Amino acid sequence: MANIFDIAGSAMAAQSQRLNLVASNMANANSTSGPDGQAYRAKYPVFSTLVAQARSGDTPEAVGVRVSSIAEDQSPLPLRYDPGHPHADTAGYVEMSNVNMIAEMANMMSASRSYQSNIETMNTSKQLMLRTLQIGR
Repeated sequence: MANIFDIAGSAMAAQSQRLNLVASNMANANSTSGPDGQAYRAKYPVFSTLVAQARSGDTPEAVGVRVSSIAEDQSPLPLRYDPGHPHADTAGYVEMSNVNMIAEMANMMSASRSYQSNIETMNTSKQLMLRTLQIGR
């Protein structure tokens, strides 16, 4: 049963990291220049399975999830005509961030619901463990 808490806990940590990336994307949705001088590109987590050696043999078993890397959206940066903007090129265009606010809202809701589902899994497991102990009384 402790394995359930490890798996749900790792999933909660991964979804928390996903929510942080969504918040960063939303905060930078209208930025035109970052520390590297380029417009902000949306960032997304890449999840991978945590695998451990099984106790009774050589077959690996899944024991959770983690964020293995953070990928940047490589879609083209939209151009906006604003010749008065300090970051405008000679033609008057400014590279804007490629953050899609609708997609970010969907990601935020999905990550939040996944996080809540893992909390429910932990709570249900805890209740089952307590009820099992009460049977032994």
